[in-house]
Amino acid sequence: MKTITIRNVSRDSSILIGEKLANLSGYLPGGKAIIITDDNIEKLYRHEFPDIPVITTGRGEKNKTMDTLTHIFDKLIACEADRSTFIIAIGGGIVCDVAGFAASVYMRGLRYGFVSTTLLSQVDASVGGKNGVNFRGYKNMIGVFNQPEFVIVDPGMLDTLDEQEYCSGFAEIVKAAAIKDDGLFRYLETNSAKALTRDHAILENIIYKAVQIKASVVEQDEKEKGERKKLNFGHTFAHAIEHSTGMLHGEAVSIGMAMAADLSVKLNLLAKNEYDRLIRLLKSLNLPVTCKTDYRELLDAMKKDKKREGDNLHMVFLNSIGDALIRKTSFVELEKMLL
Repeated sequence: MKTITIRNVSRDSSILIGEKLANLSGYLPGGKAIIITDDNIEKLYRHEFPDIPVITTGRGEKNKTMDTLTHIFDKLIACEADRSTFIIAIGGGIVCDVAGFAASVYMRGLRYGFVSTTLLSQVDASVGGKNGVNFRGYKNMIGVFNQPEFVIVDPGMLDTLDEQEYCSGFAEIVKAAAIKDDGLFRYLETNSAKALTRDHAILENIIYKAVQIKASVVEQDEKEKGERKKLNFGHTFAHAIEHSTGMLHGEAVSIGMAMAADLSVKLNLLAKNEYDRLIRLLKSLNLPVTCKTDYRELLDAMKKDKKREGDNLHMVFLNSIGDALIRKTSFVELEKMLL
């Protein structure tokens, strides 16, 4: 097992890479604890849960809502949860986002931890303290920054993911490499075929490297005032694509990165051969790089993005693989480049 500690003003957060769900009880503090999970994870892994109350939600992005929060709060009250109660979210990004937000605001805040069960969540959603829900179809419009005390990353749990969901998670790993680490990018280029076979040694290595990147960024900028914005590479397009198409987050991020890299070339920031490397890697990991969508509809959705500032967005572009920059870009400029 490898441990990465994110040190922040609010709370230190330990990411335990290679730890097992079966050892969860050893990380729980004394007193009452409650698990929040989804119905699929409960069916697959309930036999490994500690003997404590379980709150179950539905699966999928459609459950990342205020209604699900209301359901969780009702159950917490029924379980007589108080300020000393510890919350454990066991699931992918949606479960972690919703449960982390619920824990952060119930009775003005409970301690909590995660057991992350999807590749996308293990490298991104469960790491860094962003928790929240969607609102009227727009991504993560309501939320908080609040670090989990620990995140258990068990690569063995990825064996039960379906192929599409599994491959979707690689988008966030490619993103981390593209913005910060050409060495990781080259490692992925060399080992993409083995990674697709769910080789645990390869997975543990790339998860560790991707989490290292995110941890270093979050330590510098927990509340996303500057450097942390680079973690949004491809995401402004991706959130609009998700809103328009309903595709998986990782697939939309892959397309969003391809679009942002294409604009980086048009702005004379990124060399064409570097763009080609990115596209080849995404395709080798069975990720999409294009989709049929109306760019005007995308632009309209992007105007609802959290990163909007007046008539501008803070867009993330690439200078090269491993080197990203943030550039304030007007909607007028974006429209000229896209339409």
